[in-house]
Amino acid sequence: MFVFEPVLLAVLVASTCVTAKTHTWNFTTGFVNANPDGVYERDDVIGLNGQWPLPVLEADKGDRIELYLTNGFEDYNTSLHFHGLFQNGTNSMDGPELITQCPIPPGETMLYNFTVDQVGAYWYHSHTAGQYGDGMRAAFIVHDGSDDDDFPYEYDEEFTFTISEWYHESSVDLIPNFMSRFNPTGAEPIPQNFLFNDTRNFTWNVEPSKTYKVNLINVGGFVSQYLWMEDHTFKVVQVDGVYTQPNETDMIYITVAQRYTVLIETKDDTSRNYALMQRVDDTMLDVIPKDLELNGTNYIVYNESAGLPEEYKVESLDIFLDDFWLEPLEAQEAYPDPDYQIVVDVAMDNLDDGVNYAFFNNLTYVAPKVPVLGTVFSAGEDAINPLVYGSNTNSFVLEKDEVIEIVLNNLDTGKHPFHLHGHVFQTVVRGPDYGEESTPVPYNASEAHDIPENPMRRDTVYVNPQSYFVIRFKADNPGVWFFHCHIEWHLDQGLALVLIEDPLSIQSQQNLDDNWKRMCEVNNMPYVGNAAANTENFLDLTDENVQVKNLPAGFTARGIVALVFSCIAGILGCVAIGLYGLAATDDNPVKLSQDLGIDEEFIQDETSSQLSHNGSKDTTEKTATELLN
Repeated sequence: MFVFEPVLLAVLVASTCVTAKTHTWNFTTGFVNANPDGVYERDDVIGLNGQWPLPVLEADKGDRIELYLTNGFEDYNTSLHFHGLFQNGTNSMDGPELITQCPIPPGETMLYNFTVDQVGAYWYHSHTAGQYGDGMRAAFIVHDGSDDDDFPYEYDEEFTFTISEWYHESSVDLIPNFMSRFNPTGAEPIPQNFLFNDTRNFTWNVEPSKTYKVNLINVGGFVSQYLWMEDHTFKVVQVDGVYTQPNETDMIYITVAQRYTVLIETKDDTSRNYALMQRVDDTMLDVIPKDLELNGTNYIVYNESAGLPEEYKVESLDIFLDDFWLEPLEAQEAYPDPDYQIVVDVAMDNLDDGVNYAFFNNLTYVAPKVPVLGTVFSAGEDAINPLVYGSNTNSFVLEKDEVIEIVLNNLDTGKHPFHLHGHVFQTVVRGPDYGEESTPVPYNASEAHDIPENPMRRDTVYVNPQSYFVIRFKADNPGVWFFHCHIEWHLDQGLALVLIEDPLSIQSQQNLDDNWKRMCEVNNMPYVGNAAANTENFLDLTDENVQVKNLPAGFTARGIVALVFSCIAGILGCVAIGLYGLAATDDNPVKLSQDLGIDEEFIQDETSSQLSHNGSKDTTEKTATELLN
């Protein structure tokens, strides 16, 4: 037995080397014309090699990927992230700007070079602000092997469908208006439409008595969607690249960045066709325009001669599968009590510039001057000190093989889908939806929580409004990993943190090649030093990038004057409406003010009284004059 084991191992290794392939793709970004919703043609959709939609990329587990991405834009940087891939040993290929790389400047090419060691439905997208919402995203499917012989369930044919929202304006225009003092509530831009496979009213031609393996991927940047079918069911067998125990359901709720692989069995009868419905989660929208179609009807077509089905409605949207109770096919007990617990509170608030930002523990993420991975490689022993990564990056250093627990308390009234790079995690606890009318309910470890024996593992999970979740994973993949809300608008607002996992192993086991360094050099960005680009003293963060200052406490003089005059105007307006409505004869406004005992001295005296402790008489008069003018 012991004699033959090395021989067998050598044969298996040789077999893997023979069957593994290298996929070489050369892509150049650029703007193309596209009209996916059939309503409005845009000339600024982001394509690759002049084409959009982007191609679905496919590979087998063990294959090598060599993707050359050339930035064909004239004025914009770009980047690429392979969503859900662990990048074990190749952290510099993960993609987010100033986390694991410098952005790719116009005219430059970056090689993304790594081996795929996972299976399932993934996707690739730009990790530069707003670009994937403009079209720079598509599916990336990794198979188990030749013809998916190792896939644990029987099926006849495979399809991949994406869902997303669609805007008629580009992110270049939308982001400045969103991140503006004229949008103080942080209301997200409302999409014009919702797409299925990059179109509307998609037709899926099927054959009878077959089992289809279907990958469902939400490649949008904002809203979750519900999916259901007329007279058919989904059998969930994989989520976020993790095989599950089969779970049959009528409806799936899928947030942005999540992936479901399902089996769909078709009927024997071909006499009619059926509706495949999508519905936006409209609770995530601040306003709902009258012309916004919340339901989308797509078609499962058995017979092209038969008519297309009508919209298929359901009585309730509460029947969707709760992904928290899915079970992985390969059982894994819940990790024990953590070695390191990270507790973060999510909140949205305004800073001194009037803009609404997103916060973890009162910090909104601000990119450092040096990519975090560059700091890891240049900091030496200081790499284990979170201080070197900046005071506004929400950075946490993890030790090798620790069990990490992230407790996330949502103080906001909306749902948020959170994605962890480099790992899948166990979903240990998720609190209920407390709704907008309640107050936030934080996680209380002393209370009894129903923890699954075999927790679901995935890389993207949502938190309910004013509620919480608890996730756990093992720090067994050295690298710099982003953890962020995958609603693109909220990432733009700063809802992110950084995990620096086993930095000394990163230094000893990985490297930064010349192509990686060139991206920084051409951008005139440093790639050594701490977050402030200090190479002499890594604990000195002088001149680092930091968030806008907090709003001053209390009302300013201008604010009090505005409040006083608003109150006076409101009172006068209400009284005037009432009196004019009831008065039989006399409608003289001068007499009305006299009857009320209000004259010019009232306004002056009231203003002076309110402002007496907020500044000098000159300041008061100047502020009041400015407002009146």
